[in-house]
Amino acid sequence: MRVDVIIPALNEEQALPRVLAAIPRPPVRRVVVADNGSTDRTAEVARAGGAEVVHQPEKGYGAACLEALAHLRSDPPEVVVFLDGDYSDHPEELPRLLAPLGAGADLVIGSRVRGRLQRGALTPQQRVGNAIACVALRALYGARYTDLGPFRAIRWEALERLGMRDRNFGWTVEMQIKAAQRGLRHAEVPVSYRPRVGTSKVSGTLRGSVGAGAKILWLLARHTRAPHPGANAR
Repeated sequence: MRVDVIIPALNEEQALPRVLAAIPRPPVRRVVVADNGSTDRTAEVARAGGAEVVHQPEKGYGAACLEALAHLRSDPPEVVVFLDGDYSDHPEELPRLLAPLGAGADLVIGSRVRGRLQRGALTPQQRVGNAIACVALRALYGARYTDLGPFRAIRWEALERLGMRDRNFGWTVEMQIKAAQRGLRHAEVPVSYRPRVGTSKVSGTLRGSVGAGAKILWLLARHTRAPHPGANAR
């Protein structure tokens, strides 16, 4: 499989070199870092680590991901892997996400809840919000997930069919909602998770946590409709 990695990054100068060094090549062909308006050396260290850099000054996780996808569209991969630039994910576990794709899945979520979770890696508000969102995903869309984790892999063709639009906090849950609505085959694999390097721009602040939680709940309500047949995980 042609596998490309997208890393949205905002002021991740310290963590990003570790992330890039841990990405297995092969199977990864290209790494695109979406610099989301950084004021430090994020872009410079990304290039030094062998990544391609695109710039998206509009703050927002989804905006950064959409800019990176536009960059890949001229020579698209078969699979896109998303991971964070703060070194909380374990990039060396990327092959775990690819295995279910080879068995027929379209979307694979790395579940931090089912994996090796280091103490302090998830805040209490993240745990509660994650659990509520996953219950809602199952009740409203018939999609069985345990996590909204950012470390995920999806087939390019499937991702294009989703028509992703969210430009900030709702990117991950929008993907999972639309995957369920369109009947994509999805799977989860356990992944490890550790405390991030530096301070979180979302869960590390009260405003960020409240904003993310509100956006997720809004998206869950907005997209509500009958679950698509075949939405359940394998």
